Amino acid sequence: MRRLIAAITALVLTSLPLAALAERVPYRLQADRSEVGFVFNLSGAKNRGSMPVRAADIVIDFDRFSNSTADVTVDVSRARTGLIFATEALKAGSVLNASAHPTIRFQSTAIRPNDPRNLSAGGKIDGNLTIRGITRPVTLDAAVFRQQGSAEGDLSQLSFRISGTVNRSDFGATGYSDLVADQIRLDIAARVIAAR
Repeated sequence: MRRLIAAITALVLTSLPLAALAERVPYRLQADRSEVGFVFNLSGAKNRGSMPVRAADIVIDFDRFSNSTADVTVDVSRARTGLIFATEALKAGSVLNASAHPTIRFQSTAIRPNDPRNLSAGGKIDGNLTIRGITRPVTLDAAVFRQQGSAEGDLSQLSFRISGTVNRSDFGATGYSDLVADQIRLDIAARVIAAR
């Protein structure tokens, strides 16, 4: 999968006209095609869940990718797992406390391509993650590519794949620690359309 993303990204970047590389481009979220997936260990078994992305403010500078920014808000109140009891426990006061903190927010502070001249190599996004009203710095892996079916050189529709891990205890989400492991794996898919 990683090689496929790298190949698609390389194709996108090599087919861009130079004029398209000279400015920061704002994108709006395709909410129905975007979600935050996560993997958690429940009694030693891997389980998956998801939360819809409520809002995203994404600006991409194709000339200097490090000038790009992302501000993403996730809807905790609509979180789902494959198990109804796990979904309810996830939203409980001792875990995400969805009634008091119905959203999770990530705001980028730095975007660091692995190779500034070759974006197909992927990169890192540093930012502040706020869960349960507690904000901590995190670093996530990221890749961006043109959406399937887009014409060559068309950057009006992009897809992002962002992944990483967080410890829920860092944000006070310590409930059910006898059943659920502390480390949570994130797998975020966001699809966006150029806003102009």
